[in-house]
Amino acid sequence: MNVFIVYAHPEPRSLNGALKNLAVETLTGLGHAVEVSDLYAMGWKAQADGADFLDRADAERLNYARESGHAFATGTQTPDVIAEQEKLLWADAVILQFPLWWFSMPAILKGWVDRVFAFGFAYGVGVHEGERWGDRYGEGKLMGRRAMLSVTIGGREPHYFERGVNGRLDDMLFPIQHGILFYPGMAVLPSYAVFQVNHVSDERWQEIAAGWQARLHGLFDEAPIPYRRQNAGHYDGRQVLKSGLGAGEGGTRIHLVQPGEPPERPLARKIAYETEAL
Repeated sequence: MNVFIVYAHPEPRSLNGALKNLAVETLTGLGHAVEVSDLYAMGWKAQADGADFLDRADAERLNYARESGHAFATGTQTPDVIAEQEKLLWADAVILQFPLWWFSMPAILKGWVDRVFAFGFAYGVGVHEGERWGDRYGEGKLMGRRAMLSVTIGGREPHYFERGVNGRLDDMLFPIQHGILFYPGMAVLPSYAVFQVNHVSDERWQEIAAGWQARLHGLFDEAPIPYRRQNAGHYDGRQVLKSGLGAGEGGTRIHLVQPGEPPERPLARKIAYETEAL
């Protein structure tokens, strides 16, 4: 299988660097092909601006989404964006490796998403009419791929639970896991999180490494987070969760299929996406 790792840390000798290297070693040892985008080493352009478009549809006023769709449709995206999109299409699984900075991903990784997840590629896909709001949340061009976050965190683990001062880690990562990875169709696995990363002894590193290797061994077998698919019958025509679903849950957890609920509808059709623009 093909695994694409997007790595975002400025120090190669960091714990993130060690986890990335271990992932490459472990996955290749299992017979998988691995590609790595080391964003800092690549000097990745993080800001999304007019320089991203070689042939502007409107040279007077920048509408980023409209220009993104125009560039994707006409094959005029910049080479760096095309290269990353090709890696995503090549991949059977995608791993994002990054430190949790200010409750989110580093700016360089967010900039990778902003530019690579173009209109027509990761959003603005499918039919938008009637009660259908396109192919998203479980459908899309990246459907059929798996994704997982490997995250390092400076704080203590109890701080990231239900009653912890920082709030639940799953809620914190929801915009990334549900809003970035599940949105264009990827099945998202629970994250691998390492806490108190500024205090890692050699003995603890062995525990961290063993846990990470175990997750990597299960990359293509582990059950994904049971996010509800947008077009599978659990949301109404306004894209609001139907009454009676999500009982007993609140916040982001209502968007997980709960035991005992009516099953989702199967996909109504096989979805084929055109990628000639790449």
